[in-house]
Amino acid sequence: MCSRYALQRLEPVSKTCVIVSPYFPPSTLAGVHRARHLAKHLPAAGWTPIVLCVDEAYHEERLDPGLVRLVPASTEVVKVSAVSPRLTRPFGLGEISLRSFVSLRRKLTCLLETRSVHAVLITGSPYYPMLLAAEVKQRFGVPVVLDFQDPWVSGWGATQPRISKTGLSHGLATALEPRALRGASFVTSVSDTQNAQMAARYPWFDRERMAAIPIGSDPEDFNALDSTDENIGSYELELGCIHLSYVGTIWPPVVPTIRVFLRAVAALRSKYPKLYDRLRLNFVGTTANPNDVAGFRVLALAEAAGVENIVREIPQRIPYLDALSILLRSDATLMLGSDEPHYTASKIYPYLMSGKPYLSVFHRASSAHEILTAAGGGVALAFSTGEELAALEEVICDGLHRLVTEPETLGKADSAVYMPFEARAIAERYAAIFERLLSERKKP
Repeated sequence: MCSRYALQRLEPVSKTCVIVSPYFPPSTLAGVHRARHLAKHLPAAGWTPIVLCVDEAYHEERLDPGLVRLVPASTEVVKVSAVSPRLTRPFGLGEISLRSFVSLRRKLTCLLETRSVHAVLITGSPYYPMLLAAEVKQRFGVPVVLDFQDPWVSGWGATQPRISKTGLSHGLATALEPRALRGASFVTSVSDTQNAQMAARYPWFDRERMAAIPIGSDPEDFNALDSTDENIGSYELELGCIHLSYVGTIWPPVVPTIRVFLRAVAALRSKYPKLYDRLRLNFVGTTANPNDVAGFRVLALAEAAGVENIVREIPQRIPYLDALSILLRSDATLMLGSDEPHYTASKIYPYLMSGKPYLSVFHRASSAHEILTAAGGGVALAFSTGEELAALEEVICDGLHRLVTEPETLGKADSAVYMPFEARAIAERYAAIFERLLSERKKP
């Protein structure tokens, strides 16, 4: 039964948007941050958010309680149930938005029937809740914004064998993505390249109703490292060493960059053996899975390059505040991107906000490289082809030497460059989209 009493919340005075995000704190997965940032900063832009998510009791991944304290206590969070994965996995269905699809649809309908909702934002991955867009728009007349944090239909997925898990997922995405878009009033993704690829697939969708909005980061998150009473920084860094840290996932398109980087480290060992002995390379959260403690993705590559003795890898995704702590406690940071032009690497923003010098290697067309080059504060390198990437080995070696021995010559990152990507500014951009859609709805 759906009622205002059951929701236990008075009707808000300001304009309201529902943010559909199956994952939300205390989930530790990367997809929580779009909804988390908007939930915190939309009220200042005149919009009251209601977050619709799956109750953490139905999550399979290890949780991150520290993230909850970064969500304002005033945020309305509506949680739904999901079918137990024990019942669905025998049929190959473990994905949380599929297990909770009926519950999400029922509760979203409830909110739209009983509350004055002016806009709905559905963010993914997971992407299946985006299929609710058409019903929301047609039945309730409420505009829907679809937010693609990563491509649902990807070039990498298209290269996978059809009869494989990834190949089948790609085929399903190819069939379902256009159905979702037909119900959308507006589409956002994290890069112009991603939007251009989507526009090419669906020329019938108005390109003027697309915007590139990175996930960004919230500089206020770093304050929690001082105020929390938990043991933040439990991942110790070896004393007396020079620590260079990479915090984030490593997936197949990033592997070529990692290989070249590690070969450059081997070259550094030949040129500066004493310096090499003091180095420690930390790769943390490389699988993005909070439960995976054995899925090493870097160590074998380090062994192939002969530098495994200075590499430390933690495969499992660690709590968010621990990740920030590692950045702050490192001497410098590493940002290594994929060979995909659309790749934006939202993690570059907390890296920049940490104030640490960095070495980055991204595709030349990536917005990440453009932003890092403009911001300064590190060694920003780029490539366009596999040949250009391979040719960077010596340049990376020299860049590492400068990063470690002369970090003061790199200056500090210009905060004015990344200010438009702070969480507050991102929320203001979404509020502007909601206002546009609301004004269109009011026109006769």
